[in-house]
Amino acid sequence: MLNNQKLLIIGGDARYLEVIDKLTAEGAAIFLIGYGQLRFESPSIRQTDLDKLDMSMIDAIILPVGGTNIAGEIRANYADETIYLSEDLFEQTPEHCTIYTGTSNSFLDQVSASTNRRLVRLFTRDDMAIFNSIPTAEGALNLAMDELDVTIHGSNVMILGFGRVGITVARLFDAVGADVRVGVRSAADIARITEMGLKPIQLGNLEKNIGDVDICINTIPHRIIDSSTILAMEPSSLIIDLASKPGGTDFEFAKKHGIKAVHALGLPGKTAPKSAGRIIAQVLLELLGE
Repeated sequence: MLNNQKLLIIGGDARYLEVIDKLTAEGAAIFLIGYGQLRFESPSIRQTDLDKLDMSMIDAIILPVGGTNIAGEIRANYADETIYLSEDLFEQTPEHCTIYTGTSNSFLDQVSASTNRRLVRLFTRDDMAIFNSIPTAEGALNLAMDELDVTIHGSNVMILGFGRVGITVARLFDAVGADVRVGVRSAADIARITEMGLKPIQLGNLEKNIGDVDICINTIPHRIIDSSTILAMEPSSLIIDLASKPGGTDFEFAKKHGIKAVHALGLPGKTAPKSAGRIIAQVLLELLGE
């Protein structure tokens, strides 16, 4: 139980409706900003505005998965107004107040450091990333099925990267009958990919092995699908980039050469928001309960 901890949730998408529900059920007092388009019946939930809230009583601030932009703007799907955070806002909180965000940036890093407030990046945690890779992989599969005019079964699929997301994506596409190749660099990854019955590809040899690929799924957060790689692909190929902004694909070059490239950000929130919200809530409950 959260013993009436006072939690401020600012912004968010459909995933956060599940987070609100779970945290309320565990005894938290919830203050919401950025949910003006919705109504909540629980007496433990109070909708308010930043300029009306006494920040000195807040035990934790929960930000959206994407955190803020570099100007401090919050993405709030259910708000009618634009919401900005400031250093002054964090200074008004008690010293023990912790800020939870999916990802961070220079703005959040700077204001948390200058105000000496603890900043927890949920998506750097192995448990969160692994749990979240499941709806990400299913979302990628759903997107591939929508975009292609052939079955995934029997398709040639190239997955770039074999981290927490790449492993789950590779396993899922293999399970539905795709011919899966995985582009990696390390000998350990090559061994594991081989053990899984998949085909490892050295990233240095990517151009030589991508000519017959139907789907290329990138999970590497830096430019990996460049102009030379795109020129080696068939025009009918589909690129699904799962890497965080700015992604690992030269999207403009792909468009110029008639190859569809989708930067598929936030798939869990789009394809399985309830399940994705439960994952976030589960990790938050563990952290808040410590």
